[in-house]
Amino acid sequence: MSSGDSTPRTPASASRDVPMPSVSIGVPHERTGVRLARHAFADQITALGVEGEARDDAMLVLSELVSNAVKHAAPLPSGEITVRWQVDDEVMHIEITDGGASTRPRAGVAALSALGGRGLDIVRSVSRHWGVTEGEGSVTVWAEVPRSASRPAATGPRGSAASGK
Repeated sequence: MSSGDSTPRTPASASRDVPMPSVSIGVPHERTGVRLARHAFADQITALGVEGEARDDAMLVLSELVSNAVKHAAPLPSGEITVRWQVDDEVMHIEITDGGASTRPRAGVAALSALGGRGLDIVRSVSRHWGVTEGEGSVTVWAEVPRSASRPAATGPRGSAASGK
């Protein structure tokens, strides 16, 4: 057994002894995809006993990530986006894979008068970690939302600490 945590983290939580199965669904690259993803995710996390603030946070993160993919990115070659999640005792790992866009997803601070631009900042504020993984012809934005009700210390893309400055 090693002491300390010097091993690099993978996007999925490394703290569980027995991995829980992940769920992966394709949803249309349109607004109805957000609703379909939300319903499928809500059904599963409710069945797993996730409730209260943890459930609300996870639903918010999934909705923001799917909405961003529909609004800002191209679909995968199938015409869909892929929504995947895995729930364990401590964290809900959520990821959305799309066909990418001309810019890399990043959290920012929107002007008070802006009608949008807060999605990834919201994801950052309620997630333990979040990040972006670029593949061949695809981009995956992932987040880990804690199952406990306390707010995490936010970290930036690929697990780098957010400075808050």
